[in-house]
Amino acid sequence: MSPQTIIFIGRSGCGKGTQAKLVESYIHKNDPQKQPVFYVETGAQFREFIKTGTYTGELSKEIYDHVDRQPDFLAIWMWTHLLVENLTGKEHLIIDGAPRSLPEASVLLGALDFYKRNVHVVYIDVSRQWSERQLLARGREDDSTVAKIAKRLDWFERDVVPAINYLEKNPAYNFIRVNGEQSIDHVHGEILAGLKFF
Repeated sequence: MSPQTIIFIGRSGCGKGTQAKLVESYIHKNDPQKQPVFYVETGAQFREFIKTGTYTGELSKEIYDHVDRQPDFLAIWMWTHLLVENLTGKEHLIIDGAPRSLPEASVLLGALDFYKRNVHVVYIDVSRQWSERQLLARGREDDSTVAKIAKRLDWFERDVVPAINYLEKNPAYNFIRVNGEQSIDHVHGEILAGLKFF
């Protein structure tokens, strides 16, 4: 089987990271060719980047502290340099948390076309209210108040939803919409049914 690319996208708290890790584990166990998996998690990349103490990192931290969306150029850099430096063409690729805007989606599709990737987009669909409950329960510092969560969900609807619609309309990609308001096992099962890897 040729290497596959799986993009996980959805509201904050929808379970992208959990499901991406489950799919990564599934591939490790079931790929008969035992191809490696390269995992790119842009949220974690940003959380580490703002600790660097660089000029750009400090400016990025200001945006992070205000719970605003990071600028497209920086979000794109978070994953482009990783692809350029690490891809060999022999690995599966999991992208968790990108794109976050329509311009970023356009650049991402261009990059994946350049790398001649087989692309699956997993959209874990949850309501705003469900997301709010999950984020409050998670208790991470950037989700510590209802106001912070509301701000994040606002820019999701403003900026990320158009990117999702753009991905869904691309006939070259396998777009999988999953109801995320189910048990982890049910969501995982629906994702695997849509991927049809092995």
